[in-house]
Amino acid sequence: SISALRRKNYPGIELPDHILPGICSVGYWDAKKDQTWGLDWHRNEGIELTFLESGSLYFSTQKEKFNLTPGNFTTTKPWQLHKVGNPNVTRGKLYWFILDVGVRQPHQTWNWPEWIILSNEDLTYLTQILRQNEGQIWKSDKKLQGCFRELGYFLDKSSSASIPHSKLTILINELLLEIMFQFKSRGVELDERLTMNLRTVEIFLDHLKIDYEKYWSLDDMSEYCGLGKTSLTKYSKQITNMTPMDYLIDIRLRAAAKFLRERKPLNIKELCYDCGFSTSQYFSTIFKKRYKCTPSDYAMQFQKT
Repeated sequence: SISALRRKNYPGIELPDHILPGICSVGYWDAKKDQTWGLDWHRNEGIELTFLESGSLYFSTQKEKFNLTPGNFTTTKPWQLHKVGNPNVTRGKLYWFILDVGVRQPHQTWNWPEWIILSNEDLTYLTQILRQNEGQIWKSDKKLQGCFRELGYFLDKSSSASIPHSKLTILINELLLEIMFQFKSRGVELDERLTMNLRTVEIFLDHLKIDYEKYWSLDDMSEYCGLGKTSLTKYSKQITNMTPMDYLIDIRLRAAAKFLRERKPLNIKELCYDCGFSTSQYFSTIFKKRYKCTPSDYAMQFQKT
């Protein structure tokens, strides 16, 4: 079963615009048996906090795989690709809260909604902690667990006709305050480099490895990163010694070569489109320049072996 309040395409009862703007989703699921669904690779529009009360749950990032156990809570930023399940969800009870703080990239300044009533000092500290470390899995204490459970009780009593938003405001502020206390008590190590423009470009270039078939112009890349084209190009050269467009072409060529090595004979025209190239003639020209043979001849070498 799922109990939730939501905006956009999340599940649950829809929140009116005037009630706590910025909340994308808050809720829990209580799976009494293993499920046949999971959440594939995705990013959220805001900062996501989750808490596993019971059962176990696979949680994956691009770098690591975790098996969450009761008492674990997670923090996931809008730019962090992650998935839940392996591929399906096992029995257990998970709470979540997703809040849009107006950013999509690491270098951007966070803007908390006005109804967050933490002091400026506390909110500055919490923001710094969430921005300047990449830890995602944490152990909760009883106070933090109680905050998530209170949210669950609140959701059970809410309906589309009645959402006591004063109470919800208090519960979410208490939750954020307890998370701040958790971090303070642990002396979390901070790294200011994680909030720099260079980090944004690193993440974007990594993203291109799984989104290379999409049409990308330099303007599209710049808009995605929230950076000017000159800055994007500068940091791309610093990281890869290539412009963003040259790096994208390199990824596409590698992907095409991998397809040709590992799969049965393919239609070259279809392959070029699958790898993001606009014309088969351009694809064949730059492929031959890189690999010293046509795509068809390249594939033939591996079919023979």
